[in-house]
Amino acid sequence: MSEFSGHLPGSREYRRLLAGLFFGGVATFAQLYATQAVLPAIAADIDSGPAGAALTVSASTLGLAVAVIPWSLVADRIGRVPVMALGLVAATLLGACTPFADDIVMLLGLRLLEGAALGAVPAVALAYLSEEIAPRHVAAAAGSYIAGTTVGGLSGRVIAGWVGEVAGWRWGVASVVLLCVVAAVLFVALVPSARGFVPGRARKERGLSVRRRILANLRSRVQLALYAQGFLLIGAFVAVYNYLGFHLAGAPFFLPPAVVTLLFLAYLAGTVSSPRAGMLAVRHGRLPVLVGSIAVMAGGIVLMSVPALPVVVVGLLAFTAGFFGAHAVASGWTPVAAASDARAQASSLYYLAYYAGSSLFGWLLGWVFGGAGWSVFLAAVLVMCALALAVAIVTLRAPKASGP
Repeated sequence: MSEFSGHLPGSREYRRLLAGLFFGGVATFAQLYATQAVLPAIAADIDSGPAGAALTVSASTLGLAVAVIPWSLVADRIGRVPVMALGLVAATLLGACTPFADDIVMLLGLRLLEGAALGAVPAVALAYLSEEIAPRHVAAAAGSYIAGTTVGGLSGRVIAGWVGEVAGWRWGVASVVLLCVVAAVLFVALVPSARGFVPGRARKERGLSVRRRILANLRSRVQLALYAQGFLLIGAFVAVYNYLGFHLAGAPFFLPPAVVTLLFLAYLAGTVSSPRAGMLAVRHGRLPVLVGSIAVMAGGIVLMSVPALPVVVVGLLAFTAGFFGAHAVASGWTPVAAASDARAQASSLYYLAYYAGSSLFGWLLGWVFGGAGWSVFLAAVLVMCALALAVAIVTLRAPKASGP
């Protein structure tokens, strides 16, 4: 029997894998950002101000950031698919408790634990992809997975926003949990068992220790550069979506909450751009697509500084498409560029940086927005994109950074 070399596009297993991870992405990211669309309502309810309300998003992303490496270690022992299923079930149960929180401390605690449970999916999904898909097609498959995360992020925000407008933010969050129950069931039903994974116990003698696997990634300039992409770009992205609603609710726009929620439909730009970026990376190389995506993000930021709603919307679409293109490339590049024994840890470290950036900048830039206004806030976001671009160009253009 020949050695397994990965599922190929067109096969039944390939389609099931992508469909399963698509629904896994929906179940994960709908819950993770469920409170983002109702931040103004939460701020008014608990009198916290924009930055305080944004902690409900930062708490969940912080929990995820802390949990990704432990989840990757568990996945190395018991397998990728069981870990992802376990995390989704635990997160959905915790999410069901969130609407019953009667104070901010309990709310933040539940969101922290929910995020930690959700960390199981991003901790190992891309490692699972890299082990189960033929190497040439990993970038395109990763783009399809990222598309599922955009649908999850979009649906969670839109459903919570619309229901929250009518029935209050608690019912808005509760409605997202129901969506995630359905998505989690579809994930478990569709995703195929791993064939390219060797459990940690079976390779104990020939594999690297956990500490050495982590350190091997942290000593790689390529990996550090990719982690910097996640840290800076998601920080910029989450901050814009956290505070855009506050900006558009004030002068000169004065948009009602239901209309502001519609702007989350800009996520569809990411649903389109992420698989497209993966395919372009296969054809033209990862670095040119990464650089181009960051440039599109920067152009979107400039457009969002114009005090005209149509221009802001176009800018948001470009910003969103650029971000998800960059994220699809960087996240898919990370496990491919790692040693085969350290792929799960490489992906986990990427998501540790990714959600650390989300938690930090999603909260910190709220003080910039509240104290200095929208224009200075956008300038700070633009600087973050410029730093990510500089790191990518300087570090990832070496031949060894191109990966297979």
